[in-house]
Amino acid sequence: MTFRTRFAPSPTGPLHLGHAYSALTAHDMARAAGGHFFLRIDDIDQSRARPEWEAQIQEDLRWLGLTWDGPVHRQSEHFGTYRAAIDRLAARGLTYPCSCTRRDIAAAASAPQEGVPQFGPDGRIYPGTCRGRPMAEARPGDAIRLDLSRCDAPALSFCETGPAHAGTHTVTVAGLRETVGDPVLARPYMAASYHLSIVLDDAGQAISHVIRGEDLFEATPLQRFLQHLLGQPTPEYHHHALIRDAAGKRLAKRDDARAIARYRDEGATPQDIRRMVGL
Repeated sequence: MTFRTRFAPSPTGPLHLGHAYSALTAHDMARAAGGHFFLRIDDIDQSRARPEWEAQIQEDLRWLGLTWDGPVHRQSEHFGTYRAAIDRLAARGLTYPCSCTRRDIAAAASAPQEGVPQFGPDGRIYPGTCRGRPMAEARPGDAIRLDLSRCDAPALSFCETGPAHAGTHTVTVAGLRETVGDPVLARPYMAASYHLSIVLDDAGQAISHVIRGEDLFEATPLQRFLQHLLGQPTPEYHHHALIRDAAGKRLAKRDDARAIARYRDEGATPQDIRRMVGL
């Protein structure tokens, strides 16, 4: 099997040291295996994506010495694929429209049972308020959710090679109902959710290894289940450690002080960046 992986930044701000670590790790692993490394632009949220940030991302990656195979994959060019997948799930009676706002969901979950998780990889665990609404009632501004109460599947598994979670992990529908709730497949005025889009993107690019930060590990069971529902293959996963600031907080887009472009302007070299992130 040819090693195929990707780096998938969102063009909503500058790349920082955490992004550099993830991109370099994926690139190095692919090249060491004689495989392929792809650049995917996660621009599904067109309200926030900016072409100037994409241009900056590509410039920073090239400066770091990274090369990618084939053309850049942009999610905004694959909206039809995402909609077709949702339509297939809807035809099986597995979806429903949801008009709940974040405030509605928080209010409905204001008195959680002791010991029951309140948040999962899709945000606050949805209490099922709109479950049972037919798709014929969907209105502009509604989200589309997967009805886990209508889903059934055998126990599924995925392989993880990252340092914190190495081993084989099991995914069950019952577990997802408890820790995720009915996940969003498409958000209002967006073609698809993060979870659905990356499952379809990884399948479309024949990704064999998903290499990303360990903050996304908890999202993997849901994505594994979506792979099963949509008949898509399951890659191997490697969730690496995160780059954190002096207070132990993981870096985010707002951490412009650690932006790659700023280090470049201050005279740093790509080798300096590698040393900073422990490579």
